Amino acid sequence: MKLTIERAALQRSLAHVQSVVERRNTIPILSNVLLDANEGRLSLTATDMDLTIVEEVACSVGKPGATTAPAHTLYDIIRKLPEGAEVELTTTGESGQMTLRSGRSHFTLATLPREDFPTSGPSDLPRAFELQAAELKTLIERSRFAISTEETRYYLNGIYLHAAETEAVEVLRAVATDGHRLARVEMPLPSGATGMPGVIVPRKTVGEVYKLIEESDEPVKVSLSETKICFAFDATVLTSKLIDGTFPDYERVIPSNTDKTMEVDCRSFSQAVDRVSTISTEKSRAVKLALSDGTVTLSVTSPENGSAEEDVAISYGGPPLEIGFNSRYLLDIAGQIEGDGAVFQLSDAASPTIVRDAADSTALYVLMPMRV
Repeated sequence: MKLTIERAALQRSLAHVQSVVERRNTIPILSNVLLDANEGRLSLTATDMDLTIVEEVACSVGKPGATTAPAHTLYDIIRKLPEGAEVELTTTGESGQMTLRSGRSHFTLATLPREDFPTSGPSDLPRAFELQAAELKTLIERSRFAISTEETRYYLNGIYLHAAETEAVEVLRAVATDGHRLARVEMPLPSGATGMPGVIVPRKTVGEVYKLIEESDEPVKVSLSETKICFAFDATVLTSKLIDGTFPDYERVIPSNTDKTMEVDCRSFSQAVDRVSTISTEKSRAVKLALSDGTVTLSVTSPENGSAEEDVAISYGGPPLEIGFNSRYLLDIAGQIEGDGAVFQLSDAASPTIVRDAADSTALYVLMPMRV
């Protein structure tokens, strides 16, 4: 194999594929990226056995061929080369090494045979539809903060993507929850997604897809079955196993008997929560909201650090109410509100609270209260 490629193009592609590779691997070949040069293209493939990414980039191929090289090491080398550099990659026969030349720099890397690299056969993904990059970005951005990191409840370690109905309109809905807060975001159902199975997309896959969307304005083709999902961008294809589990009936968590409504300027509310929570302890992070006509008083008391209190103007006509929340969870949800106003729908101090963006009905958040 012999090829020449622009450093910036190779760095961009390596940045995408190397982030799939786990830092610690008991199987050496999984630490490597598969490099396959043919007909003016270099194909880069990386996998952790659950998630596989393939990206193609243009290059000048002197001699077609393929090998595998250490993904993180190769990326670090390319990243440290000067801007505008040309990179030459060469392998010869049975040497088990790859030579990298760029300007006055010369590296020799150990390789492993391409035959050792795991291959994923063609997948039958019967359901396919297209999403605009901005739409998929919104679905992920507004829901992923609520994904659980608790490995014992593995079925919560991802985003539940499924077709649903809202007021007789078909929608594509993304839901995530960790048991303390819940995010539900939806958009009009794309053509081809009708009747799709409900799937749980793993946390790592969600993160990798989000990185790719940030750099792309192209529509994303989504294909899926009951066990796998594939996201195809212009030059990149990401295929992932789905979480094999049943997502809980989240509709039961969304309260329907909220009889009190508080409207507040989201920015001033967030800043006030952030200020008073400076006093809270790392363990509890509790902040108390005392609602009365026209004002919410935010207060935090900590035996070690002292106390803090701040008033924020609100629109509220209900009876006085005191309720406690985890301040970090409150700030996470407030951070998803893009409009000026946030609407809180409450019932009592022990029941879940609904939070919405006053200007956007497509997203709904549920927050469990804390005892303060």
